[in-house]
Amino acid sequence: MSERTPAEASRDIPEATVARLPLYLRALTALADAGTARCSSEDLAAAAGVTSSKLRKDLSYLGSYGTRGVGYEVEFLRHQIAREIGQTQDHHVVIVGIGNLGQALASFSGFRSRGFRVVALLDAAPARQGDEVAGLVVRPFEDLAAVVAEHRVTIAVVATPAHAAQDVADALVAAGVRNILNFAPTVLSVPDDVDVRKVDLSIELQILAYHEQRKASAEVEEPDMERGLA
Repeated sequence: MSERTPAEASRDIPEATVARLPLYLRALTALADAGTARCSSEDLAAAAGVTSSKLRKDLSYLGSYGTRGVGYEVEFLRHQIAREIGQTQDHHVVIVGIGNLGQALASFSGFRSRGFRVVALLDAAPARQGDEVAGLVVRPFEDLAAVVAEHRVTIAVVATPAHAAQDVADALVAAGVRNILNFAPTVLSVPDDVDVRKVDLSIELQILAYHEQRKASAEVEEPDMERGLA
């Protein structure tokens, strides 16, 4: 096993691979918690829900961490992936929009264990300001620039209604935030040097509804075909 060379470190990792690295990290963490010191690519792939060939290809972008016939050292690989996706350092997060979703996100205990520290909650509604959520007092949205500077915020979560999201994004960019997780049901327009990840729960539910409809249709067609063959 070895650290990545400078050439490997400078190589771009495909977005699809980046999206799977947290899955591998979660699987490795579970294996470590269970006392597993080493694992095969097949075992790790199964735990992450991917094929072993895809796992090996993804890890090849990071460097050579496995040994043929021996597998991967769980703790070492976990550290390398955590370092690759920035989880060996703390990231300060601000949540904008403290409605039901914003409150749920603020209360999610999994952020801190993964290196994300929610440092401030902001809302434009006077009725929300001053409320305490998950140990933080909701501050006025007008405090955004001061909050970003004070806490060195690197990531912002937008949990506002759609009509307010673009104005919030513009203010975040102006304040120097370059990474946005958008839960608002709208597409944000941001400069090229700003990364936006969109989470649309309604779309995910519609995709699941589509698959459910396909399954139901298949179940109806199968008995019909059996009757035709009888």
